[in-house]
Amino acid sequence: MTTLPAAGSLRPTRTETHTLGPAEVTVQDRDRTRPFLLLHGGGGVATMTGFADLLAERTHARVLLPTHPGFGGTPKAESLTGVAELARLYVDLLERLDLTDVTVVGNSFGGWLAAEIALQKSPRVSGAVIVDGIGIEVDGHPLTDISGMSPAEIRALSFHDPAKAPVPPGGGTGPSPDVRALIGYTGPAMADPTLAERLGELELPVHVVWGESDGIAGPGYGKAYAAAIPLSTFTLLPRTGHLPQVETPEELLGALLDLGN
Repeated sequence: MTTLPAAGSLRPTRTETHTLGPAEVTVQDRDRTRPFLLLHGGGGVATMTGFADLLAERTHARVLLPTHPGFGGTPKAESLTGVAELARLYVDLLERLDLTDVTVVGNSFGGWLAAEIALQKSPRVSGAVIVDGIGIEVDGHPLTDISGMSPAEIRALSFHDPAKAPVPPGGGTGPSPDVRALIGYTGPAMADPTLAERLGELELPVHVVWGESDGIAGPGYGKAYAAAIPLSTFTLLPRTGHLPQVETPEELLGALLDLGN
């Protein structure tokens, strides 16, 4: 395994709202020298915050963590009608911030979004890491339909050890507003039938990382994701579900750094 740098002192995280055309996006900016763009899934930005801190401390990199418009009660422009439109918004953000050599890391819906950003072929993006992503259609390995499930049911499918799942304030008895925001981008199927074929156009390195106990999208789905991408590497994380950055963050960080991402 890679020897990780000792944890250093974090500079304060800045939170800024950028206006990009008709849309606004709020970004937590953990400023280091090497840029990573972290993309959360349907569970919201809180599912990625701890890993953002860990990544910034251990790599001394610049770590950007946006809240996708419409999540966490944030406004969503009418022009953001799908995942590709959101991907273009983030490419515009990288332009606005004048970043280069960016590694895009996305979990679940964020993994699909990372793939769409890579497909934009921006010269500012040098690699992508898809962590238990969704978005493709795989025969024999369907995604679990979570649209009618309670947060407790979703947590049980998302973790190898459900006891590690954070419980939202109030116990989370009703549908999550962030799940509704998610379906607003993905549609009820949470997949794009054209995505797997389009992934064959990617010309940059992509690391596909998967939890072996993922009950939302199983390892067979993850292997199909990697197989669709020409320059991909696949890593399976043991004792890990759909949210490695929450359940086994050290293992995810080690996998990410081992391949130079």
